[in-house]
Amino acid sequence: MAIKIRLARGGSKKRPFYRIVAADSRMPRDGRYIEKLGTYNPLLPKDSEERVKMDMERVQYWLSQGAQTTDRVSRFLEAAGVVEKKERANMKKAQPGKKAQDRAEEKAAKAAEAAEAAAAPAEEAASEE
Repeated sequence: MAIKIRLARGGSKKRPFYRIVAADSRMPRDGRYIEKLGTYNPLLPKDSEERVKMDMERVQYWLSQGAQTTDRVSRFLEAAGVVEKKERANMKKAQPGKKAQDRAEEKAAKAAEAAEAAAAPAEEAASEE
């Protein structure tokens, strides 16, 4: 049985509240779980101690049993200092698409040409004096 430490969503519409649970990976996100390990309330300020609460002894137990954590839960554990920080793939999602990059390059090239054209007459006038 593959155990995951993950978030189970609760709360009403537009008011999320999550339980941090140890669950069989085949169970639904909000379905049956083995044990509740903590809570996460994303509506609280980031510096609030009540935002993320975990029973660290039980989390350590499940990790020792081979449980895998989801990305969000592993970030919580990294912040708590339980798990060492791991490298994540930077997917470059913030970069514009290929066509937008091509347009930006063309615009920069035109701006450079215009700057050169404006600078050339100024240089000729300076050399004539």
